[in-house]
Amino acid sequence: MNIGSYYEPAGENRYKPTTHAGGAWDPDEQHFSPLGGLVVHAIDRFAAGRPRPDRDLLLSRVSFDILGRLALDECEIRVETLRPGRTIELVEAVVLIRDRAVVRARAWLLGAGDTAAVAGGGGDRLTPPEELASWPITDVWPGGYIASVDIRPVAPPQPGRTAAWVGTDLDLVAGQSSSRLASFVALVDTANGIAVRESPAEWMFPNVDLTVHLHRQPVAGRWTGLDTTVAFGPTGQGVTSTVLHDAAGPVGYAEQILTVRPLT
Repeated sequence: MNIGSYYEPAGENRYKPTTHAGGAWDPDEQHFSPLGGLVVHAIDRFAAGRPRPDRDLLLSRVSFDILGRLALDECEIRVETLRPGRTIELVEAVVLIRDRAVVRARAWLLGAGDTAAVAGGGGDRLTPPEELASWPITDVWPGGYIASVDIRPVAPPQPGRTAAWVGTDLDLVAGQSSSRLASFVALVDTANGIAVRESPAEWMFPNVDLTVHLHRQPVAGRWTGLDTTVAFGPTGQGVTSTVLHDAAGPVGYAEQILTVRPLT
């Protein structure tokens, strides 16, 4: 049974976060993971408002730049087409909080076609989540979002290296149906928190972006698989790299750039 949602509708293209969207670095901020899913949800609704029966376009890459503090406050998402086309289209979504742009996202939508005869690559499947035990990650991270997810590692997490499934029983938006892709992306930003190299009580390493590339669309199910590696460099930068999975196997990749700094 569903126990709530990450967002509630607050008007045309407006959404109010619930406490479940609370961040890990600051509980008074939004965790970017559900917000990323909300952006895809907004892009889906924008595309649905312009039905084009002559073609089928699939979101194949979405990149998010985080421009500022994500206050746990009502947000507006504005979507527009930057590059229209019959088989390739580029759209942009801007998230505004208190009339200030805090996230800018661009998504490439590519034409669908039958390429099953040449499909392949991407690696092996992860152990199914039903065969794994939950990890009490709230021992590592605070925040409403972290408390809302069920994380099941494939093997004991190691510094900078973890493969795990992430699932939730919450709706993305109360009273609105979300696509499998939006719900899937809503869990991807969790990757930076499952393979920590250093204790978040001593070091900060938030990401300032997230880019997702997909070679196929995720299929039905509540789980997002994250096969994640984290690297820190010597001059304050880091990268979180993830192979994304659903129950059928790999679906694509995610990259996050990190700003690494000691806590004072």
